Amino acid sequence: MSSHHRRHREVADPQRGDSEFSEPDLAGKDEPSVFSLEDDEIWLHNHGVVALTLRLARAVGMKEEELIHVRRGAFLHDIGMVGIPDEIIFKPGQLTEQEWGIVRRHPAFARDLLSTTGALTPALDIPYCHHEKWDGTGYPRGLKGEQIPLAARVFAVVDVWCALRTARPHRAAWSIEEAREYIFHHAGTHFDPRIVEVFLTMVSEQGS
Repeated sequence: MSSHHRRHREVADPQRGDSEFSEPDLAGKDEPSVFSLEDDEIWLHNHGVVALTLRLARAVGMKEEELIHVRRGAFLHDIGMVGIPDEIIFKPGQLTEQEWGIVRRHPAFARDLLSTTGALTPALDIPYCHHEKWDGTGYPRGLKGEQIPLAARVFAVVDVWCALRTARPHRAAWSIEEAREYIFHHAGTHFDPRIVEVFLTMVSEQGS
């Protein structure tokens, strides 16, 4: 594998029916260890995502003893991308449907990787399930509604929010109002409507 950081790009999935954004950039350094996430930008980004995920998890009633697994899962949410070939990760332009099929295997790679580490197995809900959608159109298993673990439903909202609110080389960061409208519009399709309601209330009261 390449010695440089494996950075997850923001690309359009041809199976999506809208302009949804993929998860925020995450890099895992595959030497000497896939758990050595050393890039300063990635550390700062991930800590922001983790902090917001924990705020939302508490707001929807998750117990404190569950939050250690939420924290770990949020930080390692895209660890499965280390199993995706560099020629796909760094490909300029759009991916083919075949290449997207490979990318969509990264939650299974995360499951296989983290399940070998006993302390991280309870944190699998987010890395394995955060691409599932409330209406059952997500991946890898097409889970629907409350079949999706609560931690993954919480993280999915934060993940997209942070992607929209982060500037990219080809676009400016979305405003709070634009991001709020996007999250609201996808309640009941992509996101758990109850979690969206709690999240938007939290954003209004505390800012983000």
